[in-house]
Amino acid sequence: MNLTPRQIQRLNAAPVGRLATAALDAAPHIIPVCFALANPAAGARIYSVLDQKPKRAPLTRLRRVRNISANPQAALIIDHYNADWRQLWYLLLSGPAQLLTDHIDPERQTALRRLQQKYPQYRTMDITANPVIKLTIAQAVSWDAAP
Repeated sequence: MNLTPRQIQRLNAAPVGRLATAALDAAPHIIPVCFALANPAAGARIYSVLDQKPKRAPLTRLRRVRNISANPQAALIIDHYNADWRQLWYLLLSGPAQLLTDHIDPERQTALRRLQQKYPQYRTMDITANPVIKLTIAQAVSWDAAP
């Protein structure tokens, strides 16, 4: 999946996205996530780490983790709202998701570096042992109020 330069710019600038997953029974689950884009020219991927912010369950028991294990189809949406509706836009990315848990996996290590580059908070937070969610972008749908 190739992303347009405008889509890439918006993904790199967006501070948060909403990750949607579903269990086998199709019950949706949507949660805000920090994320980083990799390889936007071809084979684009989105990474999000299960970080140290307070959680209601152990990392491996989080609903998004259970959902991805049962049903790998996921989506991420980023959007911009403005009182001037001519400035509204959204970008919806979907595809298969998986958990990267192997600590010596070079892809996982690259994902963590990208996340630390984008989010200064991750530079002081110990995320090196945490699972990373990888979303391989199979489809990108965007809408923009501006012509």
